[in-house]
Amino acid sequence: MKFIVSSSLLLKQLQAISGVLSTNNTLPILDNFLFELTDTEIKISASDLETTMIARINVDMSEGEGSVAIPAKILLDTLKTFSDIPVTLDIDEINYGVTLIAGEGKYKLAGQNGDEYPKVPAIESDSTFSIESDVLFQAINKTLFAASNDDLRPVMAGVFCEIGQEGTTFVATDAHKLVRYSRLDVKSNDEASFILPKKPLNQLKHILAQDDDTVKVDYSNTNARFTFRNIIMVCRLIDGKYPNYSAVIPLENPNKMTVDRNPFLTGIRRVSIFSNKTTYQVKLRIAGSELTLSAEDLDYSNEARERLACSYEGEDLEIGFNSRFLVEMLQNLDTEQVRLEMSEPNRAGLIIPVDNENKDEDILMLVMPVMLNA
Repeated sequence: MKFIVSSSLLLKQLQAISGVLSTNNTLPILDNFLFELTDTEIKISASDLETTMIARINVDMSEGEGSVAIPAKILLDTLKTFSDIPVTLDIDEINYGVTLIAGEGKYKLAGQNGDEYPKVPAIESDSTFSIESDVLFQAINKTLFAASNDDLRPVMAGVFCEIGQEGTTFVATDAHKLVRYSRLDVKSNDEASFILPKKPLNQLKHILAQDDDTVKVDYSNTNARFTFRNIIMVCRLIDGKYPNYSAVIPLENPNKMTVDRNPFLTGIRRVSIFSNKTTYQVKLRIAGSELTLSAEDLDYSNEARERLACSYEGEDLEIGFNSRFLVEMLQNLDTEQVRLEMSEPNRAGLIIPVDNENKDEDILMLVMPVMLNA
């Protein structure tokens, strides 16, 4: 079994799928890429059992057919040292030894029987929908940061996806912050919901092109498969019931402040340098058309105060938030202005983009307050 392929093309595809490889695999064979050769192409797989990524590339020349598992790290490290040259991989079908020939160099490494590599789970369902690559990228980018890191609450350690005839909604929360991202232009005749884990979403985010490519999503009760260009990713869904996120979104918010997003973001960043390093609390005092940002760290006698112009409807209000949460949210919005809707100092605040040019996109971000020091 033998094939010739461009070193840079091979390296690019291996790097695209290598992110799913784990450093502490229970199965040693998962430290390898699986190469499956047919007449015209190689199918390369990487897996950690939970997520499998597959790339298909055309080869310049091939002899024979079959499969072999090749050590991932040594192959990647070797390919990185080459300029764009043809490389030949010659596999001994008896002992699975791999000989890599590039220019004047010849390198040998030990492969394994490809038949021992775990099989990709089948998606036994015809449930499917399509979404543009840039839309899926935005959905992941604007929600993933809000997902929980708590292993004790696995259902919140992913992004909840609800699909229906009216549109598709992506939700992430860690109980301190929540993001709901809805698209009216992504629809399905089948009503469904599932929870996508963080790791595969991070991989998708890194390799999705922000263009008009279409991503086909097939899903069952246990797995989802994303297909685009020459890439397939299959991931196990998080099992469990997602919390009723709608119940925590306050509907009555009489106090509404509109402010320029960039000055608000940079102001919070500056003031938070002086905040307590346990709570990261920044206090917002809103009165009339003036917003005062302040923070203090009594242990070190640090204090900061900054004033910004804003547009405000409602009663004078003082409320405290974790500055890191505000910064994460504001830097994941694109509009020039944002609206902060609040009711009481101990109730959640809503951050909503103002004058979003994309009418198919609806974004709502919720942040829980930090109790103000007396």
